Amino acid sequence: MKAFTDTSAWIALVDANDINHPLASHLWKLLISHGWSIFTTNYVLVETIAILQRRYGMSVVATFLQGLAPVQIGWISQELHTRGLNRFLHEHRRRLSLVDCTSFEFMLHEGIDFAYAFDDHFREFGFQLIREHNIHANNPPSSGGGL
Repeated sequence: MKAFTDTSAWIALVDANDINHPLASHLWKLLISHGWSIFTTNYVLVETIAILQRRYGMSVVATFLQGLAPVQIGWISQELHTRGLNRFLHEHRRRLSLVDCTSFEFMLHEGIDFAYAFDDHFREFGFQLIREHNIHANNPPSSGGGL
């Protein structure tokens, strides 16, 4: 199974004070141990790194980047950027970002139905948010590691 990781999950995973940190850590361990393929995009990484750098400094950024080994990074092409931008402009919503819209387009392009995220926009646009019940339901346990 494939899961797309959003900035909201990365921040929750890294920040022990984040309200979603306990769940984010638990879900990350389950995704890895159940052998899910984990994706993110270069746009999400730029957004995540900017937030981590501003809030916590470069040492946290370096630690975060070292933990990305099990993650497949998708590069947003000109076509996906244009589709994301069109969706962003069409939706015309202040709290929906261009990064979110390019993430939706990437997920559709890659056939990814599940979002490891704490952002309800993914659910609103038809994706399933990763929670323990759908990890177990969609894949048996295996071994793994990372972040």
